Amino acid sequence: MGKLDGKVALVSGSGRGIGREIALKLAGDGAAVVVNDLDAEPAEQTVAAVEAAGGRAVACVGSVTDEGFAERFVQTAAQTFGGLDIIVNNAGYTWDSVVQKMTDEQWDAILDVHLKAPFRILRAAQPVISAAVKQARQAGAAVPCRKVVNISSIAGLGGNAGQANYAAAKAGVTGLTKTLAKEWGRYNVTVNTVAFGLIKTRLTEIPADGDAMIDMAGNQIKVGVNPDLLSAMERGIPLGRAGTPRDAAGSVYLLCIPESDYVSGQTLVCGGGFAM
Repeated sequence: MGKLDGKVALVSGSGRGIGREIALKLAGDGAAVVVNDLDAEPAEQTVAAVEAAGGRAVACVGSVTDEGFAERFVQTAAQTFGGLDIIVNNAGYTWDSVVQKMTDEQWDAILDVHLKAPFRILRAAQPVISAAVKQARQAGAAVPCRKVVNISSIAGLGGNAGQANYAAAKAGVTGLTKTLAKEWGRYNVTVNTVAFGLIKTRLTEIPADGDAMIDMAGNQIKVGVNPDLLSAMERGIPLGRAGTPRDAAGSVYLLCIPESDYVSGQTLVCGGGFAM
């Protein structure tokens, strides 16, 4: 018996990296998961990994910033698995520049994926959650505790040079979380944030002096971190190392299980003790 048996979870950006580990962690404890990625192949790979381990999952491919995506994402959960209990807003990327060189396009793209997309997903989920709560109350049944975990960053708590767009978006996630915690308490929904510190992923482990690029909505974005900077950052972490995607997933899991049913409106920092 898993702690999340019978639960249905949405995890955006779960075809790769941290999101994939979150999906696997929730599914491993009993949740049925709607997996999302921009591309079909990584989404289906995560679904296959969940199913190979005995879990249930379905893919919902597409960009979280597309018109109509939020409604499609939510309805995939409701129609495939019959409900919605956990929402993890994880999808995102960075597009860095110092403020005087940052374009409106860079600003808008990062605000859209990190703040507007979670807002749209939560807005689309409200009717489904509200109807389920109303039905339970009319039947005289207990209303289960549902969970929202919005992913942020220590950049949103303390700022980070070269990331005015990302830091602003992640700071906005905190406001969104605290507001929804107040609005959705009446539905017995907890709404919390996990702010990641330095987590090693395919994007952070690429040397900055290379030519690695990712394509985001037709934009070619250079990725990578200076190895010396990465090493210095790791030395500044009290636990002495960067986190792994599995570490990151574990922190999200803590806010999805019944033991956190009376925790809401909070920000949990998953950063090995590092503080901005």
